[in-house]
Amino acid sequence: MWQQNLIETARGTFEYFKHGEGEPMAITHLYSEFDERGNAFANPFTTKFTVYLINLRGTVNSVRAQQDPEYSMVETVHDMEAIRKALHIEKWAFGGHSTGGMLALQYAVQAPNSITKLIAGGTAASYEYAMHKDCMYNHQNKNFHRVTEIMNLLSDQSTSKEDRQKLGYEWALFSYYSEDKLKEALKKPNSGKTVGPRLTYFRQVEYRDMDLREKLKDINIPSFIYAGRYDAQCPVNFGIEIAELIKNANLTIFEKSNHFPFLEEEEPFTELVNQFAGA
Repeated sequence: MWQQNLIETARGTFEYFKHGEGEPMAITHLYSEFDERGNAFANPFTTKFTVYLINLRGTVNSVRAQQDPEYSMVETVHDMEAIRKALHIEKWAFGGHSTGGMLALQYAVQAPNSITKLIAGGTAASYEYAMHKDCMYNHQNKNFHRVTEIMNLLSDQSTSKEDRQKLGYEWALFSYYSEDKLKEALKKPNSGKTVGPRLTYFRQVEYRDMDLREKLKDINIPSFIYAGRYDAQCPVNFGIEIAELIKNANLTIFEKSNHFPFLEEEEPFTELVNQFAGA
């Protein structure tokens, strides 16, 4: 089990869960909250790193946001830096998946001297991913209208826990290579509940202007980018684009994965974790 902690920082109190041994590594997601079960993306890294799985502003026991812009990636990086300093960590590795990957890219651009190495996947560097026909968030995609309904219901605080579970399963199914893999994944300890206000801010405000592509050219730390060949959220070519923009980036494409290679192709993903640890 992951160990729960609270840390007082210059920007408020934050909750995090710690597990593993080795050099420090921070992992989080832009609009999810975690508990002692850990997280499916974070778990593989605990064999090589001391992982700090962080609950961001506005989640569970972390400090509340006074204004919606405090949910932005720029402000979130400031929060991450406050947490790092309060933990007395000089530098740490950083990992993120999906919008957590977008945050990882923002962190590397905004505070490059605080990160030893970077891993990001199932992600994109600009708003253009949602304009691609293969992205389920694009209005031309066959699943768009149902996906939008699900996201709106998950953002609604009045949606019951039972309904959230059903909606979450349906949403997840769009993002798996096979339903069998999804069923297997659901048997494993995991946390990552969607935080409505953070998701809403990203959807309605931040993603529309997000474009880190030019800034990625300035990243000069070991960077590992991965993508699922059949990713329905961030199509594979956006992962390829990131790897082409970051100098000497390592690119891994998982040929039998949709959005969750760490659950759909566990052994190859473990090999990637080992490569990342040795960089």
